[in-house]
Amino acid sequence: MIDATLVPWILAGIPLLGAVLSPALWAHPHRLMAWSVGICAASLASVAGLGFAGALASPPEGLLLFFLLPLTAGVSLLGQPHQPDHRASWVLTLVFLSLGLGALTSQPVVAKLFLMVIHGFVIVLLYRHHTPLWPISWWGLGAYTLGALCLLLTLIAAPPVASMAALLACTILLPVVPFQDGHLTALTRLPGNLPSFMVLLFPALGLHSLAPLAATLPESVVWMMSLLALAGTAYGAVKALAQSRVRLLLAYSSLSFFSMLWWCVVTTRTAAPRAALFVGAVGLVMCGLLVAWQIIRTRYGDDVDPQAISGLASTMPQYAVLLSLLALAAMGLPPFGVFAGFMGLLLSSTAAFSAGIIVLVSAWLSSSWYILDLVQRLLFGNRRSDLRYADLLQTELAALVIVVLTLLALGIVPISLFGPDRTATSTGAEPPGAHSGSLAWNR
Repeated sequence: MIDATLVPWILAGIPLLGAVLSPALWAHPHRLMAWSVGICAASLASVAGLGFAGALASPPEGLLLFFLLPLTAGVSLLGQPHQPDHRASWVLTLVFLSLGLGALTSQPVVAKLFLMVIHGFVIVLLYRHHTPLWPISWWGLGAYTLGALCLLLTLIAAPPVASMAALLACTILLPVVPFQDGHLTALTRLPGNLPSFMVLLFPALGLHSLAPLAATLPESVVWMMSLLALAGTAYGAVKALAQSRVRLLLAYSSLSFFSMLWWCVVTTRTAAPRAALFVGAVGLVMCGLLVAWQIIRTRYGDDVDPQAISGLASTMPQYAVLLSLLALAAMGLPPFGVFAGFMGLLLSSTAAFSAGIIVLVSAWLSSSWYILDLVQRLLFGNRRSDLRYADLLQTELAALVIVVLTLLALGIVPISLFGPDRTATSTGAEPPGAHSGSLAWNR
C-alpha cells in the first residue's frame, strides 16, 4: 500500500520530471511533442493506477477531475501544430499539469502554495505574451494578482477574513461576475495550446477549493453569490451572442456555464460529483472547440473571420463531423456529458429558487443560438477558390476524437463511479460540517 503522503508528489512529479527533461529534445519539435503527450498519458495512467489501488482519497467533488486533467492536457497538445515557437507552451503544459495535480491531491496548506505558484506563472505569461491583436489586459493581470493575495491571506489571516479571501480566490479560478476578467484573459491571450488546457484546469481547481467552503456559507453570502451567479449566467450568454471573435465567444460561453454551476453549488451548499461532472464536461467541450478553432487559425491565420471561411463541410468532412458533434455537446444535448451534468445540477436544486432555474434554462437555450451560428459560419456556404483546404492531420483527428468519445462516456457512465454523492439537501439534513464551518465566518 502506497503511503498517502507520497501520492501528491508522485502525481505532481511525473509531469514535472517530464518538463525538466524536455530541453533534451528542444531541437526536435516533433519528438518534443510526442514526449509531452507521452508524459500526459503516463500521468493519466498513474492517476488510474493509484485510483484503482485505493490510494487516492476522494474529495467531496469526487475523483473525476483527477482523470480529466491529464487527458485534457494531452488533447490540448495533440491539437497544436508542430511549430518550434510553440515548444515553450508544450513544456509549460506539463508544468501546469504538475501543479494542478499537486493542488488537487495535497493537504490544504500545500495545495494553496501550489495555487499561488500557478497564479505567479499566469501573471508572468500574460505580461510577456501580449500582441497588438490582443493587447495587455491589466484587468486580467489584476484578477490573478488579487487571487494570489487572497490565497496568501488564507494562510496568514484568521476567520472571517480567511474565509472571505478563500471564497474570493474561488471566484477567480471558477469565474463569476464581476471577477471574470482573469478567465477571459487567460483563454484569449495565453500562448500556444495553454488556453485549451486552462479552460478546464482553473475551473477544476476552483471547484476543488470551493467544495469545503460550500457547506459553511452563511445565508447572506449564499444570497449574494446566487445573485452574482445569475448575473454572470445572463451576462456571459448575452456577450457570447454579440461576439465575432471565436475565442471570446467560447470564453464568454464558458463563463455563462460556470456561473450556472456557482448558482447550483451555493444554493444547495454542496459540491457533489455531479458538479465535477458539469465542470469536467464543460471544460472538455470548450477545450475541444478551442482546439478545433486552433486548427483553422493554423491554416488561415490568427485573425481569420469565420464568415470568410465557408464550405468546410464539403472540403474538410472529418473536421465538419467532429465539429458538429462538439457543437451538439456544447449545446447541452444528450447523450453527452454536459447534458448529464446540467440535468444533475437542476434536479439537485430546490423549488425555492425557481426564478433562478428560469435564468439557467434560458442561458442554456441561448447557447444553441451562438454555437449553431458559429458552426453555420464555418461549415456551410460556397467553397472559396482562393483557399487551400486541408482536412485534419492524424494528431488533430486523434485530439478531437478523444474529446468526443470522452464526452459520450461522461454522459453514459454512472457518476457514482467517481465518488459518493454526499448531497444532503434531498433529505433535508444539514450538510456535513455546516454548523461547525459556519462559525468560521463569525469567529
